Parts: sequence; structure tokens; C-alpha cells
Amino acid sequence: MAKFRWLVVVVLLFVAQPGFANDAKLVGAWRITSWETEYQATGAKEAIMGKSPSGSAIYTSGGRFMILVTGEGRKTPATDQDRAQLWKTMLATSGTYRVEGDKLTLGVEASSVPGLVGEHTDYFQIDGDRLEMTTPWMDAPLNPERGKMRTIFTWERVK
Repeated sequence: MAKFRWLVVVVLLFVAQPGFANDAKLVGAWRITSWETEYQATGAKEAIMGKSPSGSAIYTSGGRFMILVTGEGRKTPATDQDRAQLWKTMLATSGTYRVEGDKLTLGVEASSVPGLVGEHTDYFQIDGDRLEMTTPWMDAPLNPERGKMRTIFTWERVK
């Protein structure tokens, strides 16, 4: 009977991890194909990192993630000002994640943008090898006159 209890405990530890990733479709490596900001009032979209950003997102079956995205056209810096400018064209984050229906909640533990540390819930949809993540509508922090905005990230599964 004691062996059976231990077996149940082991199964629960590895299979039933509430709050962690439970969507096997998300697990794996993804390559970014676009990063757009959409403005609610006009429907206008901007390619924040250019038309061809580069980078990857990795989601593990244990509920961990890492993301690195860099903008198009980055060049090796020659000055301190150039190096500082490069920070505007990159994003790196890591931490935990969990899936609940079409909601993807990231527990950001480290980020190249300190204001992103904490919990954020986005919406996601997977269609074959295509992943689209969308943030909720929010006030545009850099352009408040433009009203509400959201960010749309499109990824392609790495095979």
C-alpha cells in the first residue's frame, strides 16, 4: 500500500502541475516573424522592430520560457551612443508560464526592460506551425494621444 501511495505522489508531481504549462502545442522553439503595434482608434499598425525582426521563444514542458527578439537592421556599435541605441531594438525575457484556455500568463523573472518583470497575461492562438500572441488593449505609454494599443507577435515553429 505504501508503494502505491508513492506512485500516486510521483504521478501527481510530473503530470498534474496546476498553474504550469498544460498545452503541449506551445512547447518547443518558435522563430519570430512579426512584431506589430495596433492602435484601436484607427486600426493602424506599426512594425516596431522592422518588417523582419529576428529572435526566438522557447517554451518547456516544465512551464519555463525564454524570449530574445532583436530588430531589423542592427549593426555593430562603434560608440557608446550606438550601444545605447541597440537597447531600443531588443527584448530579452525569461521566467515561468502557464496556459489557461486561450490565455498565456508569463511570470517574467528577468527582462532587458525592467518594467516587464512581473506577471502578464496575453492571448494566444496556434494554427498549425503558426503562433500568434496578442496583448490586451492598453493606453499607449509612449504615445498617449493615440489612445489604446495592443501588440501582436507572430511566430513560426522551428522544426
